[in-house]
This record gives sequence, C-alpha cells and structure tokens, in this order.
Amino acid sequence: MANAKKQLLGLSLDELREVARQLGMPAFTGGQMAKWLYVQHVSSIDDMTDISKKNRQKLAEEYEIGCALPVYAHHSVDGTIKFLFPVSNTSHYVETVYIPDGDRATLCVSCQVGCKMNCLFCQTGKQGFQGNLTAADILNQVYSLPQRDNLTNIVFMGQGEPMDNLDAVLRATEALTADWGFAWSPRRITVSSVGVKGKLKRFIEESECHVAISLHSPISEQRSMLMPANRAMPIEDVVELLRQYDFSHQRRLSFEYIVFGGLNDSTTHARELIRLLKGLDCRINLIRFHQIPNVDLHGADDATMQRFRDYLTQHGIFTTIRASRGQDIYAACGLLSTAGKEGEQKEDAEE
Repeated sequence: MANAKKQLLGLSLDELREVARQLGMPAFTGGQMAKWLYVQHVSSIDDMTDISKKNRQKLAEEYEIGCALPVYAHHSVDGTIKFLFPVSNTSHYVETVYIPDGDRATLCVSCQVGCKMNCLFCQTGKQGFQGNLTAADILNQVYSLPQRDNLTNIVFMGQGEPMDNLDAVLRATEALTADWGFAWSPRRITVSSVGVKGKLKRFIEESECHVAISLHSPISEQRSMLMPANRAMPIEDVVELLRQYDFSHQRRLSFEYIVFGGLNDSTTHARELIRLLKGLDCRINLIRFHQIPNVDLHGADDATMQRFRDYLTQHGIFTTIRASRGQDIYAACGLLSTAGKEGEQKEDAEE
C-alpha cells in the first residue's frame, strides 16, 4: 500500500520527539504524544487534545496511531478468549490468546504471520511464513485488547519465532517496559525461542524480560526431528550460551517441554535433561501435546507426566505441569493458525 501512513505506536520517546521536530512542532509535543499513546491509549490523533488542532492536523497527514480492534473473538468454556487481529497494511491476521486465571490474566501474543521454524508439532509452522509483524502490530494486540486493563503478564508464545523478528520484538518490549511507555516491569513479560544463532544472545543482552526456551527433547538428533531449527543451533549450543548469563536473581529462565507419549517421556530422557541443564538456575514447564492433523504424535497420559515431573523435581530441577487452556477453541499450545482466514470478512469482535 504505497500511500499508507506511518504508525506512531511502537515509536520511542526520542523518535516521537523527532517526529515533532520534523513537522515543526515544539520538542515537548513528543512527550505529549507518548503520554496519549502509552498511558491514555487513544485510538485517534484527534483525541490528543492538549496538542493544538493545527498540529494534530499536520500529524494526521502523515501518521496514524497504528491500532485496530480485533475482528473476531472466540470464547472457550474455561474462560480463555482467542482474538483475531488484522495486520496493518496487509490482508493477513494473527491470533492472540487471553488467559484469565483467578487474579492473574496472561496474554499470549504473536510476532509473525505463520512461522519459518516448521516444528513438527505446531500448527503455526504448517501455515508457512507469510510475514513479520511491525512493533505496532505486536503492541496492538495489547493496546486494542478489550481486557487490556486486567493483564498481569504477557508471553511471546503465539504465532512466530520472536528471535526471527527480533528488531520488532525488542521495540515492542521496550515500549512495554520503558518509563515513557506502558511502564511494565520486564518481569511480567516472557519471550520464548527455539534458539536462533546470534539473535538469542542479542535478546538476552538487550532485554531484561524472562527467557523461555522451547526444548522438547534433550537428545539433539531427536530434537532436530521435532524442530528443524535445532540443526542450525543445537540445544547444547543454546544451553552453553545460557550458561554465560546470570538467571539466579529476578530474571527467570524456563524450558518448555511438550511431553509426547512413548517418544520423549522416558527415564532416559529425564536423565538427559538433568545432565544437559546441570548447574543452570532454571525451571521446566511440562506441556500436554494437542493433536494436530496429519502428524503422528500423541500426548502422554497424566500418570506419565506426573512421574516425569516428580523424577526431575527429585533431582533438583523445579518442574511444573502447565494447565492446558482453550483447547476447545484451538487456542492451546501448538494450535494457533490463521491459514484459511486470509481475506475473509469477519464480524466485529464479541463484547
């Protein structure tokens, strides 16, 4: 779209001040814009009422907020809600999952349309890769969420590999955590990765958010079968990189482990996990597998998952079984996909 306006959402305070300068406005107008964006969450430049009408008109000629309401909301019996958000200046959509749990509410955000990683067990990977989200597109999933004010946590565990769109993810997490932005603690945000060479190191050093690694097998050959990205950055290299950083204080390191029945749930796998992660200050989250079409993998039963958890815990690795949420609306881990939704006309989101 050649004449598309530029987006304000995702710009830093310094960048907003530069926008003001270029348009011939006072420098403090950048700070006013930041407040309207990240504190007041306005949907229109015209709502920025302490900026003169002349300057608002000038700003609106070249810029827009960059926000858009979800076009669809699908409600689960367990309270989980899956939203479909439009991607700016495209015909694409991404799915975002809101997960309320007592006094906590977590939002699982997406960073790409589809994904290049093509993990065997993930529906998003079967969709293929169709594009990166901008920082505005990522932030819009929070900004335009009807339940935004209820959120306590954000996890980058939706569609896409965060390290494969690192610049936009870093921009988004900066806006979420900076004093001029949403002013969240980085400890409320977790960013996941399969491990992407060069990118994971940069993320750890440039962000203070929690880190979650998609592990799924401690045996490199088997992990490569499940996760082709392991060939480019084997799990041993991922762990060796992580050993260079201190996760013993407030910043948390976790490993996500989908348990497949008869494949990665043996005592041998548990022992290999203990060997691989020895000395790391971390936790393991065990995840139930959710069946996807044309993939010959099966979930482990509850007794197996509990034995696996107990073995790891007894050997010094804090391990939990993550509750499965939103499976009935295809919102659970590995089930997100917008394949088939491109170009569809959706109704307004349910209230």
